[in-house]
Amino acid sequence: MIRLEDVQQNPEVEVLMRKVHEYLSTMLAITHDEEHARHVASLSYRILKVLGYPEREAELAAIAGYMHDIGNVVNRYEHGRSGALIAFHLLLRMGMPPEEIATVIAAIGNHEERSGTAVSNVAAAVILADKSNVHYTRVRKEDEATFTTRDRVNYAARESYLEADPERKEIVMNLKIDTTICSVMEYFEIFMTKMLLCRRAANFLNCRFGLVINGSRFL
Repeated sequence: MIRLEDVQQNPEVEVLMRKVHEYLSTMLAITHDEEHARHVASLSYRILKVLGYPEREAELAAIAGYMHDIGNVVNRYEHGRSGALIAFHLLLRMGMPPEEIATVIAAIGNHEERSGTAVSNVAAAVILADKSNVHYTRVRKEDEATFTTRDRVNYAARESYLEADPERKEIVMNLKIDTTICSVMEYFEIFMTKMLLCRRAANFLNCRFGLVINGSRFL
């Protein structure tokens, strides 16, 4: 049985993940590094475990969460699809059963807001974990004058965390934003498609999606 630790220690995965970080750093894009991968893996696992899904399903969510951005080694755009193909060959060589591979690569291939959708519990968990990771530490640029709107929105996020409540059947994203850097309206302008994808993902898991910014509930 292939576990998250096996994937993390695989030499091919290590090289590709390192190259993703290297290539995206040349663009000064938001970080998609080891820390982000581990965060999404851990949160994807926790979402399904808290909601009572089977251990193996949660483990597959962790694996998909860890590998979800590996396609950036090919190109920043449509990296979900290229990442799914890369993961297919890696996991097949590692000996993962085809049915589990299908679950993992579907989650990787469906995590982008432009073309993705929650096709399984694993895919839904990865979407929620990835899109909730908004934080100032992910911004590479040091000169605020060079920030894109997406940079500024991430840089304004001082705190972000996701809570899954099995009793209330609710998944809530909590944000603390420095409104001197970015207004709440700007957040919605940039991340509305992300939040809609999160809502669909939460609904797939039979939960409502909530959004709380600076203590005020918006969704």
